[in-house]
Amino acid sequence: MTKSVLTLVSTSLFLITACGDDSGPTSSEGGIVSLGDTGGSGGDNAEGMDTKNGDGDGDGDTSPGDGDGDTDPGDGDGDDGSEGSGSNKWDTLSVPDGGNNCGGGGGGNDDPEWSYLWAANSTQGTISKIDTKTVTEVGRYQVRPDGAGSPSRTSVSLSGHVAVASRNGGVTKIYADESFCEESNGMPGIQTSNSSAYLPWGEEECVAWHKPMDYQSQRPAAWGPGEFNEGTCQWENEELWTAGTNNNGTIDIYVLDGDDGATKEMIAVPTGGDGLAASFYGIYGGAVDGDGNFWGSQLGSSGKLIKVVREDMTYTIYDTPNDASWYGMTVDEDGMVWLCRNYVARFDPQTEEWTTAMTGGYTGCMADVGEDGLLWQASSGNQGVIGVNRDTLQVEKSWPAGGAYGISIDFEGYVWAVAFGSNASKIDPETGQFWMYDGLVGAYTYSDMTGFALSNAGTPSG
Repeated sequence: MTKSVLTLVSTSLFLITACGDDSGPTSSEGGIVSLGDTGGSGGDNAEGMDTKNGDGDGDGDTSPGDGDGDTDPGDGDGDDGSEGSGSNKWDTLSVPDGGNNCGGGGGGNDDPEWSYLWAANSTQGTISKIDTKTVTEVGRYQVRPDGAGSPSRTSVSLSGHVAVASRNGGVTKIYADESFCEESNGMPGIQTSNSSAYLPWGEEECVAWHKPMDYQSQRPAAWGPGEFNEGTCQWENEELWTAGTNNNGTIDIYVLDGDDGATKEMIAVPTGGDGLAASFYGIYGGAVDGDGNFWGSQLGSSGKLIKVVREDMTYTIYDTPNDASWYGMTVDEDGMVWLCRNYVARFDPQTEEWTTAMTGGYTGCMADVGEDGLLWQASSGNQGVIGVNRDTLQVEKSWPAGGAYGISIDFEGYVWAVAFGSNASKIDPETGQFWMYDGLVGAYTYSDMTGFALSNAGTPSG
């Protein structure tokens, strides 16, 4: 499979050419399991579980067939409806207009210095940093001072750093590389996690910032692209989108400053009538297109799709097809917006038309790139993944995994499936061979947890 993709870039970072994964774990047919430590020096933060009555968001306390952590996703979300192989995967990877200041595309011809998948441990109030090459956990971080929050959606910026939204309010940014972390706790050196053991809040020095936000439901987190500085070979002026609601007649949509979390823009979008649906947790999934505009989807067949134009914060609300109780969403390299469940729905922003097909999918999804790049979905039954042709919407591949809920793709072309529970699987899309990490705690993530989607998000040319 031949593809071309934009990689993450930072001070110590990278652009890749003709890279393969020769350093990953050895696997026999059917994959191997690499066990991880599920403990942490911060203790078992059970407060991460949502125990509020009737909100349908227990996050990890019941079966994996839930809508958002508690029950069957087919009911509209929650409880009662109220709410590798070592083969070369890539030919070229480059930053647009990178120029010669970045070493002829930046970083030379080596593999990326780091590439991570970030999975939220919802019931523990932490997120895990998984090395996509070795399939091992190399860091774990508390996301709120109280150790709670029920984190879920993670999003990786083009500079490689991660932001995570907590369902019960708040957003936190964490640096991906220790060279960015700053002294803040009064102890010599940088104190930061390098395993599945996490440090107490205030001792961990790779938390860039935390923004408390008072919402009953805060789901989406999605980085915008920012601006690439050819002189420093870094992304600057990055912005983060998020949204929250208190079920008070509006859903608030934010643009946050990526450097410090300060609010740059906010609009309150009315619910009810011709507006967004009032229930189902507000905006459920979010992604950004190639122009930096925000797309937010709502849960269920009666939910809406909203586009917010970054330039002036105007918005348009679209009806969604009634084929399925929509769950996952993503934007592909052609700027098409996808909604996923047992069906897939492809929305063309130019024609404002939907195309749908039944695929037997389940929850999360993400699109690969190139002419033969498939849309990957969690498969029905939460056990594996399916690959859907983005033109015909027909299923072309089906592979097992150690469980599947959220779907992502790494920068070598491997498909990742994060189960609802403790597993994350790295899957070779060509052979189906997979490797599994089993050390997560109440995991729940189905957003852009590697940064691959943002790196390839496009806008239809018309």
